[in-house]
Amino acid sequence: MEEETNGAGEPLLRLTGVRRRYGGVQALRGVDFEVRAGEVHALVGENGAGKSTLIKIISGAEAADAGTVEMAGRTLPGGSTAAAFEAGIATVYQEPQLFGELPVAENIFIGRELRRRGMVDRAAQRRRAVELLRRLGLDPGLADVRVADLPVAQRQLVSIAKAFAHEAKVLILDEPSAILTDREIEVLFGVLRSVRSHGVGVIYISHRLDELTVISDRVTVMRDGSRVTTRPTAELTIREIARLMVGHAPVGAAQRRAVPDGPAVLETAGLSRRDAFRDVSFQVRAGEVVALFGLVGSGTGAIARALYGIDPPDAGTLRVAGREVRPRTPADAVAAGLAMLPGDRKAQGVFASKSIGFNISVGHLPVLSRARVWVDRARERAVASQFIERIRIKAPGPATPVGTLSGGNQQKVVLARQLVERPPVLVLEEPTQGVDVGAKDEIHDLVLGLADEGSAVLVVSSDLPETIRLADRVLVVRGGRIVGEFPHGAAQADVLAAAAGDSGDAAGDGADQDAGQDTGRGTDDGRADESGEER
Repeated sequence: MEEETNGAGEPLLRLTGVRRRYGGVQALRGVDFEVRAGEVHALVGENGAGKSTLIKIISGAEAADAGTVEMAGRTLPGGSTAAAFEAGIATVYQEPQLFGELPVAENIFIGRELRRRGMVDRAAQRRRAVELLRRLGLDPGLADVRVADLPVAQRQLVSIAKAFAHEAKVLILDEPSAILTDREIEVLFGVLRSVRSHGVGVIYISHRLDELTVISDRVTVMRDGSRVTTRPTAELTIREIARLMVGHAPVGAAQRRAVPDGPAVLETAGLSRRDAFRDVSFQVRAGEVVALFGLVGSGTGAIARALYGIDPPDAGTLRVAGREVRPRTPADAVAAGLAMLPGDRKAQGVFASKSIGFNISVGHLPVLSRARVWVDRARERAVASQFIERIRIKAPGPATPVGTLSGGNQQKVVLARQLVERPPVLVLEEPTQGVDVGAKDEIHDLVLGLADEGSAVLVVSSDLPETIRLADRVLVVRGGRIVGEFPHGAAQADVLAAAAGDSGDAAGDGADQDAGQDTGRGTDDGRADESGEER
């Protein structure tokens, strides 16, 4: 397969025909991929495209079912992080993996300490750390600073210095800018240019597509476990990358519903929280589904937590049914008429060892108790039985432990808890995260049914097809601000481009419905599809 040239060096890393299956899911479908010396190679794709699996195989965290990984012409054994590290492959994750109580110099060399006569030579480590920091254009004084005292951006840079100290030849950066400010990103890019100038090949994974034109030399787009194309960055626009990522028309979009033209039930004006989001203003009417869509680090989750009183806003107003409310705790939000489905079901949603009845009734004890003293178990069972039937929870009965249910049915139990007192406003954060396709369709039908019954529904999601299917209106969030609005049925590529930083004017017009249809879904053998796009 012919590869484009851009002046970078010879391939350092080469993957050929890499496949990986998890049960019935084909995560990688014969992927070819390479990284050259002295280049920043961007790896992009929607959630579930196969990027994370590919990185795990490159770093040795997992073994491929088929295919080879070669480093400088030598085939690496699968599933060995030690072998990958020895070959010069280093990974820097979104959350820096450092020891906060130790100074930067010790973090850089931890696990591979410089020794003299059998003892750790801290003076030599410090000298080497200062040289490294200076070489990367960073403040050499950081060598003596405790990592816990550094801002997140500098911890990220320390992680890169650590990889460079161990003579990394290929550096993998997994969403390095997701938690950084624009100024911190500029510092990161300066370090990457320095790394690149020393002949290191960089794999740069990011959802922020506007960054790619600034820092990357080539872009590989993945979709459905296949490599769609590898092209020089200069040949692509943000909109073109977004369309290659989506690659198909909106799937399963719900038929446009007639939304009542009534007053707003949920309304925000100028809602802000320092370092999280700012000047967020929107409305949701009764019977309407509005989606907040954003990529990793966009601020959508922070907005949801603020509405529910988990991390209250610093400024702005929130109204529910025309009344201004200031929820400082989740209890305040519930009292105001809001209910929230949390994004992390396991950590925030279910009591796995407890019954369905307990999980549905918890949080509603005042209305499910006798004389507000003890729980009315008969009523708890009756309510749970009603929800088991109403939203089709697959379980023998209310006494079934939630931990024995599938992910989709656990999610239904958490959703049922929010509906016990029929709140006027539902905030649903990642409502189908971690559930199978069948359960996802059922939950989507439930959400639309709740809107049809008059609930004002705010869906907070990073799942683009889900957003397109459910929303009567899509509000795109980037950098903690609402940057665009799209009507029901908007083209996925347009929404994604807006979320990724495209400055075009397509937002809100709902046009170009066939955007992204010029390339088909990935084929199982990794060859070119009918569009002629390289795989």
